[in-house]
Amino acid sequence: MRENELEKRRIEAAKILAVLNEQKAKLEEIIATQKRNSEEMESLYNQEVFDIPQVEGHRDYGLKLITDEKNQQRIIENTKAILEKKQEEVREAHKKAEILKKLKEKQEKQYYKDFLDSEIKETDDITSARFNIE
Repeated sequence: MRENELEKRRIEAAKILAVLNEQKAKLEEIIATQKRNSEEMESLYNQEVFDIPQVEGHRDYGLKLITDEKNQQRIIENTKAILEKKQEEVREAHKKAEILKKLKEKQEKQYYKDFLDSEIKETDDITSARFNIE
């Protein structure tokens, strides 16, 4: 039962990690888009005919990308916090599973020890009874 809980926690943590990786990829995409936008804006400055509306459009888009980047970084930080909590849950579930496993092994050893002790006692009783009869 504890193993099922441990596996469930591991799966949850893996899903969150996958989401985190997707979010990081999205952030990298935003940064790459910012770079392309800056390069395009720079090329507009170097043209013979200066197109103010197009430059303003790139500037506004650049400001939007900066906001998107900050928001994406916040999302990533929140996801990291959630992942840390899930990883702690995985560690706790693992500890509980290990404790139960050790307890089971201890009880199993005690059972076999008790069984062996009862067999030895039974053998002693049979041997004692045999010598008393003769």
